[in-house]
Amino acid sequence: MQQTTFGRTGLTVGRTGFGCIPIQRIPYEESAALLQRAYENGVTLYDTANLYGTSEERLGIALHHVRDKIVLCTKSLPLSPDKIMANIENSLRMLQTDYLDVFQFHNPSVVPRPGAEDGLYDCALKAKEQGKIRHIGISEHSKDRAREAVLSGLYDTLQYPLSYLSTEDELSLIDLCRQHNVGLLAMKGLCGGLLTNAKAAFAFLRQYDNVIPIWGMQKMSELNEFLLYENEPPLLDDILRGSIEADRAELSGSFCRSCGYCLPCPANIPIPNAARIIFLVQRSSKEYWLSPEWQKNMRLIDGCTNCGHCKQHCPYGLDTPALLKSQQEEYFKLVAAG
Repeated sequence: MQQTTFGRTGLTVGRTGFGCIPIQRIPYEESAALLQRAYENGVTLYDTANLYGTSEERLGIALHHVRDKIVLCTKSLPLSPDKIMANIENSLRMLQTDYLDVFQFHNPSVVPRPGAEDGLYDCALKAKEQGKIRHIGISEHSKDRAREAVLSGLYDTLQYPLSYLSTEDELSLIDLCRQHNVGLLAMKGLCGGLLTNAKAAFAFLRQYDNVIPIWGMQKMSELNEFLLYENEPPLLDDILRGSIEADRAELSGSFCRSCGYCLPCPANIPIPNAARIIFLVQRSSKEYWLSPEWQKNMRLIDGCTNCGHCKQHCPYGLDTPALLKSQQEEYFKLVAAG
C-alpha cells in the first residue's frame, strides 16, 4: 500500500484509512475478521470515537496485538474537561492501549483554544503531558471552523467531509492543510452512501497527496474493493469524470449528508435517511427503501413537533423539517406508483 506522512504528526500511514462507525453493526467475529484483513493488507490508520457504540471495543479486540504498528484516532464530544478526560480514559480501556495517537474534539461549536473559560483545550494538553494522547486534532462539519482550526496552529490534524460533491470552497481546505502541515482525514467520501461509484470516489480523493480518506466499511466485499483500488489506483479519466459530473448534476444543491447531528429526534424520525430517502430509492435498493418498514418510518414525519432541534443542530444549515416533509410527499408518490 502507498504510504504518506500524516501532516506534522510525523506518523507514516497507508493512504487508505478505515472509518470504524459501521463495524458496530455486524457480529463481533465479523468485525474482527474485517479489521484483521485490513491490517494484513496495509491499512494502518483507524478512526473511531467513543460516541460510536461498540466501535472502540471491537477495534481493541481485533488489533491490540499490533498496537505499535497502527495509528489510532478517536474523538470526544466537547462537553466539559471532566467528561473529556473520562472519555479519554474509557477510550484507552476499550482500545486496549495506554496512549492515543490522535485525540480529536468531535465537531465542537467553537474551536477550543488554550486558556479559554471552557478549559477544553487545556484538558487535552494535560492528557498529552500525561502521555495519554500524542497529538491533538479536530473533527468538523463547518468549513469556517475547520479553516479557523487550521489557521490557529493548535491542531495537528483535521477531519472534514470531502468528496467529489464538495464545493471549491471546501476543497480549498486541502491546500490550506498542506500549507500548514496539518494532517487531513477525509470523512464521508461516499456521502453516507449517496455516492455509489466507489471507483470514482477513490480516484477523486487520490489526486490529493495529503488527503487520507477514511472509508466506512462493514462488509468484506467493500474492503476488498478498496484494497483493489489501492493496489491498482484508478486514473481519473474521462469516463470517471463523466460519472462525477452526472452525480454532481443530480445531487447539486441542499441534501442531507447523514452526519446524524440532528439526532435524537423526539418523534423518533430516522432523520439521516428520511431526509434523503428519494435519493436512496433512486440510487440504492428500491425494494428495501419502499418496504413496509420504511413506509412506517416515513409516516413518523407526521408526528414532527417542530421542536427545532434538528434544524438548530444541522452543520449544513438545512431546513430539516421542510426537507422531511418534501421527501415524505415524493416518497409516497413513489409508493403509490409501485
